[in-house]
Amino acid sequence: MKQYFGKNRSNEDIHLFTLENDRYQIQVTDYGAALVSYRLKDRDINIVAGFDNADDYLSHTAHFGAMIGRVANRIKNSKFTLDQTTYYLSANKGSNSLHGGFNGFDKFLFQGHEQENKVIFTGISADGDEGYPGNLKITITYELLENGIRIECDGISTQKTLFGITNHSYFNLNGDGPIDSHIVSIHSSQYAPNDETGTANGKLLFVENTPFDFRKDKEIGKDLHSLDEQLLLNGGYDHHFAIEGEGLRDMAKCKANGLKLRVRSNLPGIHFYTGNFLKGDYCGPLGEVYDRHSRVCFEPEFYPNAVNYEDHKKPILQPNVHDLQIIEYLLEEADEAD
Repeated sequence: MKQYFGKNRSNEDIHLFTLENDRYQIQVTDYGAALVSYRLKDRDINIVAGFDNADDYLSHTAHFGAMIGRVANRIKNSKFTLDQTTYYLSANKGSNSLHGGFNGFDKFLFQGHEQENKVIFTGISADGDEGYPGNLKITITYELLENGIRIECDGISTQKTLFGITNHSYFNLNGDGPIDSHIVSIHSSQYAPNDETGTANGKLLFVENTPFDFRKDKEIGKDLHSLDEQLLLNGGYDHHFAIEGEGLRDMAKCKANGLKLRVRSNLPGIHFYTGNFLKGDYCGPLGEVYDRHSRVCFEPEFYPNAVNYEDHKKPILQPNVHDLQIIEYLLEEADEAD
């Protein structure tokens, strides 16, 4: 179902799309290709932060539910070099470029249409957008599965460029309130420490004997408020974790309220973020308060600033070659074996 949702700053119509099956109802909007709601029908609980009108999406800065690109996370000093040409990006986070710049995918008005259990969004990021080279055609598909959501993002460019997406949904399996009691596991033995600008510094450190060890189930709150230097620097978890292997694979799991969220992707790693910069100045349609440490993000991605580091896979897209990046957010009832 497609319905009117509001207008963007160019006075163009924004739409809301609804997909549902026996278990779930999801809503997505063509503004930012954002996941607006993710509802388990028999529990009548919405597990993602979102708004019931387009105006709030236009005014907020926290990327609620949006698709992120051309490149997720930070690019240090807002520049990179490809084939001896240096490209200068919009610096929207201090001296760094964050989540595609001032007008990344989260600010795009995509063209959307429904196809059975899918909503397909298409758009063009023009050569020079936010400093990136090449005309990049993007196709983002939300598919409602029997056990959750699959997001596919396909990119093809006229020039060699960068392409590394994520989804920025904020989860709370209780629907609202603190996330301290959410139990998380991340299939990673190494995480990336951040520098003073919040950018991964190029290293990978072992998680063993640190607050970053989520190899076994652990409540988020166990170490969230500890005096660890990295947690103090970032106000909580806001860090990249390397995930071994390639292809579509399990990356993380989150449990609370008798529910289990399973995150899968074919991207190289995942960013784990505990809503450290939410300020409570936005509320959901049922009065949910989007406050500090009230939501958690699981953002599959390339290593942040990878294009400027030698030792990490780079989000480079060759001209006229398709690249398909996949994220799945699967929701199930938790059982004792979990």
